[in-house]
Amino acid sequence: MPNRIADISAQKAARVAGVGYLIIIIAGIFAELFVRSKLIVPGDAATTANNIMASEWLFRASIVSDLVMLVCDVLVALALYVLLMPVNKNLALLATFFRLVHTAIYGITLLNLSFVLLLLSGVDYLAVFNSDQLHALVLLFLNAHGYGYIIGLVFFGLHCLVLGYLVFKSGYFPRVLGILLIAASIGYLIDSFARFILPNYSDYESIFLLIVAVPAIIGELSFCLWLLLKGINAQQWDNRVG
Repeated sequence: MPNRIADISAQKAARVAGVGYLIIIIAGIFAELFVRSKLIVPGDAATTANNIMASEWLFRASIVSDLVMLVCDVLVALALYVLLMPVNKNLALLATFFRLVHTAIYGITLLNLSFVLLLLSGVDYLAVFNSDQLHALVLLFLNAHGYGYIIGLVFFGLHCLVLGYLVFKSGYFPRVLGILLIAASIGYLIDSFARFILPNYSDYESIFLLIVAVPAIIGELSFCLWLLLKGINAQQWDNRVG
């Protein structure tokens, strides 16, 4: 009977992780690909500022989407800890810490997007800046947000590395999911460090985009769908708990 209760709790944790992961993926795609990538013009401060002012509600919606993503990140971190604790408690805790550090860093970087809204709000105390200066500051804070996001991805990549190992060793998830998550983590880490190490990163940006995007999409989406549709292998879970 206790094992049966544990099975049910584990399956619930798997569903929570799956739903949370799916929301994170959708929210992230909306905020970055459907909003900010359309509004931000690299190197063109004036056009970027004008785009944001013309679509302010979309820009604000992207921030709300990011906040939803952060809340789900915390829930997913807890659910994954419950699921993978039987494999190795210390490593499961380490994976949780890495994900929460990533979440905290990204939460702090959202302040940069709030500063963008303040700069474009037209409040009286900003009258000391002319329009070119305000637009330059807007692009500066948007770039700062981007770099903060990259720093957060270092910790997320480490999370995926430990997560992939635990999934691979668990016995109640397909080993291929663990391999895919490890591949995603390597892509995240390579791209994140390359952005800081290579002064001419932009010359190779398309290559690094493939390195990080392909394994990340395949690995994380596969894991998300497995959690949603399949959950865990209850018999193998019992063996691990036992």
